Amino acid sequence: MVRDNADILVIGAGIFGATAAVELSLRGYIVALIDEGVHPHPLAATTDISKVVRMEYGADDQYMEMVEDSIEGFHAWNDRFEEVLYHETGVTMFTREAMVPGGFEFESFETLLRRGHSPERLGPEEITRRFPAWKPGEYVDGFFHAVGGYAESGRVLTHVRKWSEAIGVRRIDGRVAKIDIKKGRVQGVTTSKGQRFMADHVVVAAGSWTPVLVPELASEMKATGHPVFHLAVDEHSPFTPPLFVVFTADVARTGWYGFPHHPVEGVIKIANHGVGVAIDPVHDERAITAANEQSLRQFLSFTFPGLVDAPIVFTRLCLYCDTRDEHLWIDHHPEIEGLTIASGGSGHGFKFAPVLGPLIADAVESIPNAWLEKFRWRKLSPVTSGEEAARYHG
Repeated sequence: MVRDNADILVIGAGIFGATAAVELSLRGYIVALIDEGVHPHPLAATTDISKVVRMEYGADDQYMEMVEDSIEGFHAWNDRFEEVLYHETGVTMFTREAMVPGGFEFESFETLLRRGHSPERLGPEEITRRFPAWKPGEYVDGFFHAVGGYAESGRVLTHVRKWSEAIGVRRIDGRVAKIDIKKGRVQGVTTSKGQRFMADHVVVAAGSWTPVLVPELASEMKATGHPVFHLAVDEHSPFTPPLFVVFTADVARTGWYGFPHHPVEGVIKIANHGVGVAIDPVHDERAITAANEQSLRQFLSFTFPGLVDAPIVFTRLCLYCDTRDEHLWIDHHPEIEGLTIASGGSGHGFKFAPVLGPLIADAVESIPNAWLEKFRWRKLSPVTSGEEAARYHG
C-alpha cells in the first residue's frame, strides 16, 4: 500500500532526525518523520538523563565555534520550552599530571583563551578547596570553565518532537526495511510491514542503524557500546553544584567523565568515553560486564572516595555510531539523487543539538555552509585514527 507523499521523509527520530524535521518544516517543506516504536526510543543514544555540553575540543576551532552557537541555542530552548533542560553548571577538566602542549586539556585551555573565554586554571590546592569531593593530590592541574554543563537529553528530545508535530511534521510509526531507489533517484521507503511512503527526498538520520539502511557506509561507520552508571548517594550536597559540576577526569587518557547529582532523577551519572565494544545495534544485548564495574570502582577509588561504595542503581551501554575519524557525517549521497545522510555522532553529537537542524537542512538544500566541509561524504582508510580530542583511544 502506498501512503501519502511528503517533500522530505526523515528516517530516525533521534536528535539528528527530530531537529532536521523541525528546521525543514520551518523552511516550508512537507515533512514526515518515521521511526519504530515508542518515542523516545529506549535504545536510542539520545534517550538518557543527561549529555555533556562542552566547548572544549582541544585545538579544534570549528567544534568550539559550533558549541558556542549551540549553547546560545540551548538557552533559547529553555525559554521556548518554558523549562530548564540545559543546566549551565560549568565544567571541570582535571589532569593527574601537569597539562602540556598537545594534550587535550592544555590545547582546550589555550583555545578558550584565544577565542575570548575565561577558563580558570587550577592547581591541586585550588582543586581540593573548590571541589572537595575530588581525592586530594590525585589531580594536580586543569581548569574550570563556567560556560558549559549538561542537557537533559531525553527530555530535550521529547520537547523537540512535540515542537515538530506542532508545526505540522507528520509522525509515522514503522521500521524502514529499505530505501526505494529507481534509476539512481530516491522514491521513498518501504517498511518492514510492506507499507510504502513516497517522498522527493529522504534523510537518513538513523544513528547506528544508518549503515544497515545504507550498506555502502558499513566500511565507514560502526556501532560501539560504552558503559554508563547511575550511582545513588545518601547525602548528595557534596556532589551538587557549585561543589561538584560536570567533569572530565584526565579524559583523553582514561575516558571517564560525569555529572553532578541529577535534580530530577536523584542519581550521579558517570560514564566512559573510550574505545567501547563493537555491538550489533539490532541483535546484541547491551549489558554492562563485571569488568566494566570493576573499572568504575577503581576509577572512583583514586578520584571520588565518597562514591567508592555508592550503590549502582542503573547501567546501560550507550550506543555510538562511530565514523572512522569520529567526525559527523552530513552530506548528500554521491551517487543517489535525493538522499542525504545525517549521522555519525561518534559519542559527541548531542551537544550540537540546536545547530544540527539548520546544518542538516543546509546540506539537503545544498546551501554553502563552512561547517559542512568537515562532515562531507568521504572515503576513509581502514587505518584512519579517531580525531575526537576528548576521547580515550586505548
